Amino acid sequence: MMSAKISFIIPAYNEEVCIRMCVNSILSKIEKGAHNAEIIVVNNASTDRTREIALSFKDIKIVDEPRKGLTLARQAGFLASSGDLIAHMDADTLLPDGWIEDVLKEFEKDPDLVAKSSGPLVYYDLPKLTNFLVRTYYFFAYMLYILNRFVLRAGSLLQGGNAVIRRSALEKIKGYNIKYNFYGEDADLA
Repeated sequence: MMSAKISFIIPAYNEEVCIRMCVNSILSKIEKGAHNAEIIVVNNASTDRTREIALSFKDIKIVDEPRKGLTLARQAGFLASSGDLIAHMDADTLLPDGWIEDVLKEFEKDPDLVAKSSGPLVYYDLPKLTNFLVRTYYFFAYMLYILNRFVLRAGSLLQGGNAVIRRSALEKIKGYNIKYNFYGEDADLA
């Protein structure tokens, strides 16, 4: 599995401020590790320079999804992708060191692993108090995950903006449920 190809899908609605940093952070990790990966930026009905900035990068795919909506953008990116693993990345996300290696290791170790969240997220552009509140939220969400997954055995949890899903699993469910526009799409997918 270490040779698995990762498709990074980045839905982007009016992300001209963030998209360059996001793509650069992914490109630097791909190049550093010589990983088999592709980056797909989904211009999701943007009215700013998002598409123009994304086009300034060579060797990444740009997909235009004129209907605004996160799941519509992820579905468009998924359909344009060719990777074995589909990585969700929000346009305001920076990929940390070791992320790709950790993901590949986890999927190689467990061939039955369908999806993995790599959260919780730390928001580099938010005040410390806000990050503290986010971490508090993730703590309680993790407790609910433990209850739901191991006690109730009713499901699991994915952090939508930072998750990796096996292509074969997405193909079995025909991709993303576009009934969800934004909130709840990751819970539905999990």
